[in-house]
Amino acid sequence: QVRLLESGGGSVQAGGSLRLSCAASGYTYRPNCMGWFRQAPGKAREQVAAVYSSGAGTPVYSDSVKGRFTISQYYTNNTIYLQMNSLRPEDTAMYYCAAEGSCTLAGHVRNWGQGTQVTVSS
Repeated sequence: QVRLLESGGGSVQAGGSLRLSCAASGYTYRPNCMGWFRQAPGKAREQVAAVYSSGAGTPVYSDSVKGRFTISQYYTNNTIYLQMNSLRPEDTAMYYCAAEGSCTLAGHVRNWGQGTQVTVSS
């Protein structure tokens, strides 16, 4: 059974940084993608960042986080990280780890983590 375990969320002031981690267990192969989504209260879940194992492996970022967030992956243990810098209040949301399927379309993600809360105060 595949499980995704996130950690690293918390509260920070605007301009600060946080680093999220997601460890995937239960895989006997490398998932085709892993990534991060977020969901603020009353809003739809949106893609934040993703990495795909095929092709050049170039990370994909949403425009709202490009230049501030960096996703990285350690293939040996199916773990991904999200380094979040220059955080803004609008980054406040529950952040979810995603794996397999499409890691840029929420409706096509095969596996989800439970989420970790990120709160940015002004």
